[in-house]
Amino acid sequence: MARRIILCDGAALARLWSRVGAGETEELTWVPRESDARARPPGFRTLPGGLSADAIQKLDTKEGDGFAIVTEDGPFVRSAVSAIAAAAPHAPILVLSDKLSAGDLPEHPCLRHTGLRSLLRDDADQEFEHLSDLRRVVQIRSLLEKRARVGILLQPDPDPDGIACGYALRALLGRKRSTAPLVSFGEVHRPENRAMVQALDIEVRTIGPSDLDEFDGIALVDVQPTVFGDNMPARVRSIDVVIDHHPERAGYDAVMADIRPSYGATATILTGYLRAAGIEIGPKLGTALLYGIKSDTQLLGRDTSRPDIDAFAFLHTYHSPALLRRIERPALPTEGLRALGRALSHTRVEDGLHILVLGRVREDVIPQVADMGMQAEGAEWAVAAGIVNSDLVFSVRNVGHVRSAGEVVRAVVEGLGVGGGHRSMAKGIIPIKTFRKAHGGLDRKRVRDVLHVAFMRAIRGEP
Repeated sequence: MARRIILCDGAALARLWSRVGAGETEELTWVPRESDARARPPGFRTLPGGLSADAIQKLDTKEGDGFAIVTEDGPFVRSAVSAIAAAAPHAPILVLSDKLSAGDLPEHPCLRHTGLRSLLRDDADQEFEHLSDLRRVVQIRSLLEKRARVGILLQPDPDPDGIACGYALRALLGRKRSTAPLVSFGEVHRPENRAMVQALDIEVRTIGPSDLDEFDGIALVDVQPTVFGDNMPARVRSIDVVIDHHPERAGYDAVMADIRPSYGATATILTGYLRAAGIEIGPKLGTALLYGIKSDTQLLGRDTSRPDIDAFAFLHTYHSPALLRRIERPALPTEGLRALGRALSHTRVEDGLHILVLGRVREDVIPQVADMGMQAEGAEWAVAAGIVNSDLVFSVRNVGHVRSAGEVVRAVVEGLGVGGGHRSMAKGIIPIKTFRKAHGGLDRKRVRDVLHVAFMRAIRGEP
């Protein structure tokens, strides 16, 4: 087994290290200073012969062994590196110092520098963050523990972050779905989100504003009351708990509010709560929270903070890759596959735009096909269009570094229908009557040609 040979400069640093303790593969050595009148620090042995290549040679280093030099003195580190390089030329060296800079270090092909006390400081800071989260957990539990039924309210058409947070809050409260149901004023629509609740067996009840009266406690996660606009029920103007990562909004009262706009996902906040409270995280809960962070930060690529990255790394140990695959690759119905086949037989990518016209399909098929459309060679934009009841519905995807998909869709549907979305994904709806009145027929070629012209103009910013 490879060893870590810790080489401390003087008794003070050796005593500091001894208080931290030695790892299983660490061997503790020190070089006394003239001022060191005290006895040898606990667990340390004196480097035989002082700081020299001969002394390092006597440590009988093997292939894979590494050294850590603990010092705040430039001459000491240079002498130590020189001695190690002579006695064990291939051994890697870690220099632990808070005062020395890169310019104080000698040349060595395998040398790394980091802090000493700052490492302890980072660990202590993290523990105090956990303690702060634990304080909030105690506050939430104290507030809600005596309530018979707590409604965990999500945004309309809840996204993965909100669903995961509701699921996590219920676990934190130690409740079942009967006494702490997840509720929303709108159904779960997106295919990935529907796949998520099905795969993880999470029920999200669709309710009306008056149904909130059945709860004697209400907690909002990943949403704030004013998001509901002018129709905001009086019941949610003054509520118990709000936990969210979106910018703080005024216009409501909450007994306990934890708003962290610097975070990329509310799931990061709930993960911190669970860790602080020592709650066991099973595969379903771990997968839900991991996917919540992944989707809201676009795989840690957008609006991501250090806590998001830490939470994602922590959850990775607990999630189920099989469940995550089921969520991210929702099943297409047979009729959707047939519609995709017909669309692919006429598809082509022109000017970076890939349009697939599906005919009459179930609405959840359309965004799934748009996702697939981005895999075509040369595609920077993908548009999947289908007929749903009396509307032409289309989903849009892009590579993310081009014009905002939401802006493009709003330009395409202007005067014809409704639409909008985010930078890399959007949705538009045009009533069939309106489309026919403006463009004539509704055959596959006509729809493709009209959409191609409209989208190219919008992407280029043309009127």
